[in-house]
Amino acid sequence: MVGAELLVGYVFAWLVGKGKRAALRADQQVDQAVDATVDLASERLHALVAGKLSGDASLERLTQEADQGAAEPSARTRTRVVLALEDAVERDPEFAAALEDLARRLQSVRSGDGGVSVGGNVRVQAGGGSFAAGFVQGDVSFGNPSGARRGPGMTAPGTQGPTVGGAGWVAGVSADRGGISIGSAGPVQVTYQQRVAWGQPVRLDPRPGLVAGRERLLEDLHTRLSIGQGVGVVALSGLGGVGKTTTALEYAYRHLFDFQIVWIFHAEQATDLLAQFHELAELLDAAGGGNPVAAVHAALAVHPGRWLLVFDNVKDHSAARGWLPAKGFGHVLVTTQDGHWPREQALEVPTLDVRAAVGFLLDRTMSRDVASAEAIARELGLLPLAMAQAAAFVETTGRSLEQYLGLLRTSRSALLARGAPTAHATPVVTTWSLALAELEASSRGSLILLRIAAFLAPEDIPFRLLLPENLTVDEASLDAEVLVQVRTLCAEPLALDDAVAGLRRHSLIGPPGEVFSMHRLVQDVTREQIGSPESAAWLAVVRALVEAAVPSDPTARAAWPACRLLLPHAALVADLLGSPMSRLVESLGVSGDYATARTWWQTLAQAHEVSIGPEHPDTLAVRANLARWTGEAGDVAKSRDLFRELLSIRERVSGPEHPDTLTARSNLGYWTGEAGDPAKARDLFLELLPIRERVSGSDHPETLAVRFNLARWTGQAGDAEKSRDLFLELLPICERVSGAEHPETLTVSANLAFWIGRAGDAAEARDLFREQLPTRERVSGTEHPDTLVIVANVARWTGEAGDAAKARDLFLELLPIRARVFGPEHPETLASRADLGIWTGEAGDAAKARDLFRELVPIRERVSGREHPETLAARGNLDYWSRRMGHQ
Repeated sequence: MVGAELLVGYVFAWLVGKGKRAALRADQQVDQAVDATVDLASERLHALVAGKLSGDASLERLTQEADQGAAEPSARTRTRVVLALEDAVERDPEFAAALEDLARRLQSVRSGDGGVSVGGNVRVQAGGGSFAAGFVQGDVSFGNPSGARRGPGMTAPGTQGPTVGGAGWVAGVSADRGGISIGSAGPVQVTYQQRVAWGQPVRLDPRPGLVAGRERLLEDLHTRLSIGQGVGVVALSGLGGVGKTTTALEYAYRHLFDFQIVWIFHAEQATDLLAQFHELAELLDAAGGGNPVAAVHAALAVHPGRWLLVFDNVKDHSAARGWLPAKGFGHVLVTTQDGHWPREQALEVPTLDVRAAVGFLLDRTMSRDVASAEAIARELGLLPLAMAQAAAFVETTGRSLEQYLGLLRTSRSALLARGAPTAHATPVVTTWSLALAELEASSRGSLILLRIAAFLAPEDIPFRLLLPENLTVDEASLDAEVLVQVRTLCAEPLALDDAVAGLRRHSLIGPPGEVFSMHRLVQDVTREQIGSPESAAWLAVVRALVEAAVPSDPTARAAWPACRLLLPHAALVADLLGSPMSRLVESLGVSGDYATARTWWQTLAQAHEVSIGPEHPDTLAVRANLARWTGEAGDVAKSRDLFRELLSIRERVSGPEHPDTLTARSNLGYWTGEAGDPAKARDLFLELLPIRERVSGSDHPETLAVRFNLARWTGQAGDAEKSRDLFLELLPICERVSGAEHPETLTVSANLAFWIGRAGDAAEARDLFREQLPTRERVSGTEHPDTLVIVANVARWTGEAGDAAKARDLFLELLPIRARVFGPEHPETLASRADLGIWTGEAGDAAKARDLFRELVPIRERVSGREHPETLAARGNLDYWSRRMGHQ
């Protein structure tokens, strides 16, 4: 095989030539000639190597050195590329064979008598010390015409393409239809080889230098194009700057060997597109003075080989139909911002994942600052164009990634408006500003919706929740002009749909459903264009929209999905001290997301303390919620301590028998029991009950809650029969006061079943829990924490009633559900792990039970503390099942 170093030289020579050809593009005629006469042998070698080494930093460095005008690659870069090539050849026999074939083609140009020759689509023979290189397109004539003169840069008569000659007699070489000929002293013989044998005509824009994180997308694209018979069509759609053209070009270069015709059309303007069809028609010998589009379509329909057409930046799907061929053995690849392309043809181009984005920035800038690269990638929303622009800025200014990150956070708009990467015509800000200008002229409703979305979180914007037809907001403090604009989206049934469709047409939003997403940089540009002080007026209206959409009863299961959708947006715009925000956070806890509820109540508590003081009644109410959900999230001792602190403040501020003070006493009693002192909890509730009955009444929900806790902690302190009887008295009162299917009534019913079992009737307890399960599932949902408590009790009492193996299997099913709902180390999850260990042992596998508790004990110690009752129970079970092994 040809040496790897020589192949690297071929690739570098092609890269240098590409740069020089690009420099000639001031004149359209020269541009067409150069594009049509690229030396395909070297280009194919570059395509093959670049496809195999895609993302390799050594190849990127080779490209950079060529772009910078180096005469040859540096020794270090050459060595790195050689090693990469040799590794690839060893790993991939198909790549090695393709490389060998290309090497033979490149060497097929013979030289003699000391001459040097390089040939592409022509065979060039040089003798007598001549140097000849041919890149010839079309007819060629040769000879030594009369009047030939000595001198550099000679152009032979009739030549359309450029001719370059060195010193000495020029051997009359001429080329037409965009030919290039190079001559020097000595006789030169040039013979034309038919270009279609090597897959011509080919015209592509320069290959992207570094394509990161697109392997899966390129595979999907290839699969989609290859499905079915006839012409395969795929439209790469997405936001401007997301990398649609880069992906299309990379695909074309990687599959250059698969097609005989590869052609890119720049489809922004219909007149330019028509001229490009005319050019291709001529190269296909199909131009006859008629419609060039029809001529190309007809030629492709009967062409025996495969072909690939790329239509870049198609504006409108409906207008593009006439340009796309319907017959033939080929593929059509479209790039477009139009999000309305047919579903079977559309392929949405996503932003990069974090790992690929960070790797791109580090490779481009030769930096090792991973932390800054990741922060920049996230700030830029993982948008390829924005990151390419960032890398270009760092490269051209000498700034570090850390310095760029600082500029991005302080001068984002100015930075994003500066300079485009070399492979893209405009900066990212300009790309979107043009789309916004079109919306201003053609779809005012779309622009209004875009401005609303610009102030919200970028993901999952619930536009239909925010803009119902019966929109009702408090107008007192809102800008009337902005509010009038917003109401136009709610005035007619289809106004909002039209606005969404307009945004989608420019891919300014992702595919819409009940929600849509919007890139954070588009939001930045939109807010920047609104300007100040109008921006403040829009923000106030958006805040009103979000707060008006919050359900009035966050405890209702039907409200939970809406609350979860609204919370990220409320976090950005809502008043943290307002009732809507508290209702949203409350929904987190009652829907079972204890950890997130705790985090949010902590945020609200801090906001209240700063704004209205630590002892304001509203602040104390928020602190009570923080204490509660701290305990529900697993830190029961911390919850107890928080309620103890809160009680002392409540007694001083509100008085010892104020209802809020009594609620704090009740909560302190509950979390004292949860923290491991059930007897103390029982005594606290026994003291509290007569006070609560006197202050609130015997049927008040808070009084019933005290009776519930007294019954429970009586049982936990060791008197199961007394607990059973107390719950038996409480249940009919709750049914009368709240209803038979109220969640609190169902909880009382579940506790009655539990203490019936603890009092000695396991089968009755099992049957009662089985009866309760369908009702709880219907009321609360199949994975609500309270429903999972019922499931756990069905399992437990099934075992207690004598079927240990069935109990084990039920806990085995329950454990992954609890781990998913609560987290792997939540107390409820750990309780299920303990139950699984117990019933595994009771089913006859003591060794497995021992191993399960051996894993559980250190987790319990870390989560609950070494002296917590549940930790002591786990340690006791470990000892028990270890001893039981000795008796088997």
